[in-house]
Amino acid sequence: MGAPRVSRLWIMVAGPYRSGAADAAARAANLRILNEAALAVFRRGHLPVIGVNLALPIIEAAGPESFDEIMMPVSMAVAERCDAVLRIGGPSGGADEEVERFRERGLPVFHGLDEIPAAG
Repeated sequence: MGAPRVSRLWIMVAGPYRSGAADAAARAANLRILNEAALAVFRRGHLPVIGVNLALPIIEAAGPESFDEIMMPVSMAVAERCDAVLRIGGPSGGADEEVERFRERGLPVFHGLDEIPAAG
């Protein structure tokens, strides 16, 4: 019979981007991990959203000195629009802030892909 299916959710993928990343290559590796998790969320039938992916083009236009001004406000605005969050990876103050926003709203916080029900 299988697990019950749910409606398609907008699921934020939260994890380290700059945390623990000393250079551009390490940040790119972290972003790749976030994007790979997003692909897995998509393949479970949901719409994945990554705050970093929305903020980085704006930061690029504004200049790298605007990172702190733009990153978390964009990410937190995204968190307000999503139905759930998948927390991946290691330590990240920003990802933890995003997760806390979901907890405050009583929304699901997933810690592994296997916790996310398939949409259908």
